Amino acid sequence: MQHVKVPQDRIGVLIGEGGETMREIEERAEVRLDIDSESGSVAIDAVGDPVSGLVAPDIVRAIGRGFTPESALSLLEHDLRRFELVDLAAETRNKNDLQRQKGRLIGENGRTRELMEDLSGAEVVIKGTTLGVIGQPEEVEAVRRATGMILDGAPHGAVYSFLERKHNEIHGAPDLSTPSGSAEEPR
Repeated sequence: MQHVKVPQDRIGVLIGEGGETMREIEERAEVRLDIDSESGSVAIDAVGDPVSGLVAPDIVRAIGRGFTPESALSLLEHDLRRFELVDLAAETRNKNDLQRQKGRLIGENGRTRELMEDLSGAEVVIKGTTLGVIGQPEEVEAVRRATGMILDGAPHGAVYSFLERKHNEIHGAPDLSTPSGSAEEPR
């Protein structure tokens, strides 16, 4: 049995309307969840496939860190898909620095976070003092490196260039041979 702590404001999301999300996690990950909504403590007991059961704590943690239940449950869809957290408080000097760095990571109107997602292929959530990532190993690593670059003070343009290069390595370069960016239909 494992225990995970979930922030109070995310307990409702974890349980879902009428317990729907909790039941879906239990069925798909083959676990039993015991949620203490007062303390935010979640006990996770594997009752089926032990491999699926090992993913359940990450599913619960991901929901607790701001991911949608659908995103968190995607961890079960592929063996290599993973969830990782970057502790921003550990990477910053004080509360003001933390706020400034979170602002740089989110970007104007959420643009930087959005570009991290679009170019890496991973899902990115910034909540509290953490940045969470769900994706394939190379996608997660690209976001981790981009985050490190921003925290180290790199200009956003350099980070975007890095992410574009990573996108081309991971997902292949877009086809720029036609104006629409897609190959022409065969005749």
